[in-house]
Amino acid sequence: MKNILFDLDGTLTDPFIGICSAVAYGLKSQNIEPPELEMLKPFIGPPLDESYQKYYGMDEETSWKAVEKFREYFNRQGKFENKVYKGIEECLQKLQDNDFHLYVCTSKPIVFAKEILEYFQLDSYFLGIYGSELDGTRKKKADVIAFCLNQERLETNECIMVGDRMHDIIGAHTHHIPCIGVLYGYGNQKEFEDYHCDYIVETIDDLCRLLIEMKSY
Repeated sequence: MKNILFDLDGTLTDPFIGICSAVAYGLKSQNIEPPELEMLKPFIGPPLDESYQKYYGMDEETSWKAVEKFREYFNRQGKFENKVYKGIEECLQKLQDNDFHLYVCTSKPIVFAKEILEYFQLDSYFLGIYGSELDGTRKKKADVIAFCLNQERLETNECIMVGDRMHDIIGAHTHHIPCIGVLYGYGNQKEFEDYHCDYIVETIDDLCRLLIEMKSY
């Protein structure tokens, strides 16, 4: 195992303020009074249109109108209302030093993912950054992973996924790739157990230690 596929939101960075503020902006655009930002945390990770439909009963057309407004706010300021988890940069450096090949696989539009990683000076740690398109192409994590595997010519038995939500587990398992669930993000123990996550870690130090140990197996 030498290739690590990282989720972005809730795994490398904490996007709480930016994403939840943008979600609220999208709700207001559809004349829906948003709740406290804390209540919008379930929007972090899954495809936005599906979350607007699931939590606010929007039809597909309306949900995409809300997504457009979300992106208006997010592109203006929300993408930078974000912070890198403490210890992530040190972990990425250790993994590089141990000859891992690092990639990002996110459901976020790739244009935003690249801007965020460049802004926080994390882009240099990754050999490839993969995400969805603005028109919704590759919004499923499994599709993003498939695109990464194909573009980088990676063997699935040499890969592992790191993420914080069930979508990361489902996407990885679709391709028979094991997944590490990180509890410092927006998932939880029950979610990881329900979706049969292969490994669960509490902290970034635990994550880094596990990956380095796995390479020596």
